Amino acid sequence: MAYNRIITHSDFDGVVSTVICAHIFNINRYFFTGPRVIQELKIPITKKDIVCDLPCPPECGLWFDHHEGNAKDVKARGFDPEKIEGCFELKPSCSRVIFDYFRPSHEMPSWFTRMVDEADDIDTFNYASIEEWQRETPGKIIDWTIKLREGDNQLRRNYMKQLVCQLRSASLDDVAQMPFVLDLYQKYKNEKQSMLERIQKEATFLDEDRNKELVVLDMTKHKIRPKMLKHFSYLLFPQSLGVIEINTLYEEEIKTNNLSISMSLSLKKGGDSDQKNVGEIMREMHIGDGHRGAGAGVVFCSGKAEMERMKEKILKQIYSIWRNQSNEYMSEL
Repeated sequence: MAYNRIITHSDFDGVVSTVICAHIFNINRYFFTGPRVIQELKIPITKKDIVCDLPCPPECGLWFDHHEGNAKDVKARGFDPEKIEGCFELKPSCSRVIFDYFRPSHEMPSWFTRMVDEADDIDTFNYASIEEWQRETPGKIIDWTIKLREGDNQLRRNYMKQLVCQLRSASLDDVAQMPFVLDLYQKYKNEKQSMLERIQKEATFLDEDRNKELVVLDMTKHKIRPKMLKHFSYLLFPQSLGVIEINTLYEEEIKTNNLSISMSLSLKKGGDSDQKNVGEIMREMHIGDGHRGAGAGVVFCSGKAEMERMKEKILKQIYSIWRNQSNEYMSEL
């Protein structure tokens, strides 16, 4: 079978996954998107397409993924994820799944190993401390520039296509120092302080969260999606165990009444924080998916009034499951 397009997630893991598949199959067409586009069948996908780091569509040539919720969805449709062409495994990144799948049978450039290692850490937010997370690496530089492009879909897609083209023939170290990356990275550094100030202004805690474990960033009142990286909350609230960002869902830059929820764990290690699982919270609420350390979901609302009601309800549900995860941990001791 000759494949002619890669459909992949619009993040760093999606970029690296695409680089590997493009190298193996010599493909030069890439489409970056999010899970909902696949789930709602908004684009045609055929047997000539390779799908990476996204839900499995009804038809495709190869499917590579590592999200537990996507595997459960495949099983709910009556299929075995392990029998679909491609590979599904619960690994830190989709890049790791693809790299390990092809490594025994295909020769790959030496720099792919470093690239996949960084994808593992970035996708799972797997750092030993805030200092390690903030320390510059080529992968993190590129990841931060991708995140800065959020909300500007076409420019962001073009930027990621450019990254794929460069990473096919040059190392992370080299690409991270290319002018088109450095220009955007400088913009990220220039905007970092304003993002911190915005978080300081917007951050709240639920009334029932007396220990202030979960930072809540409610951005729904903004007419234009503000640029903000929720992980910066940990620089301002180092005692917190996680952060929830609740935003209005935008469709091609147009604000809707639907809600976008994303959540992540802090870098705190040990005790109660080790028992948290953000992806499981999203799956239990039937709004999305994720990994232990990060997850996201969507809540559909018929109007602004329902959006406001659902926003309050969703935050309370998240916190309730969050606390129950601690109680389950304590009951096992």
